[in-house]
Amino acid sequence: MDSKGKGKEETKRRDFKAKKNAITMTPAALTRLRNLLASPSDPKLLRIGVKSRGCAGMAYHLEYVSPPGGRFDEVVEQDGVKVLIDSKALFSIIGSRMDWRDNRLSAGFMFDK
Repeated sequence: MDSKGKGKEETKRRDFKAKKNAITMTPAALTRLRNLLASPSDPKLLRIGVKSRGCAGMAYHLEYVSPPGGRFDEVVEQDGVKVLIDSKALFSIIGSRMDWRDNRLSAGFMFDK
């Protein structure tokens, strides 16, 4: 019993979920991600991470990880496509829009604020 005469109960941890995704993905990005994740082998997820680059610059990178991913990864799902955001990258990527751009000179994911 505690000081208020109530028995001690196990403290349940609330699972808070954001009302809005940390990032949004364009239709082109969703199509490319579906192609990357369509594999006949083990089910995999893509994790978006961040690396330091140059003088105070950041570069995003993607890597395949096995489900369920890291303990503190943020899960973002849009139109059936699920990606993870590394906890270290979350604050720099939050509110961004992920797009896939492909032209004669280069192809890659772009992150716009």
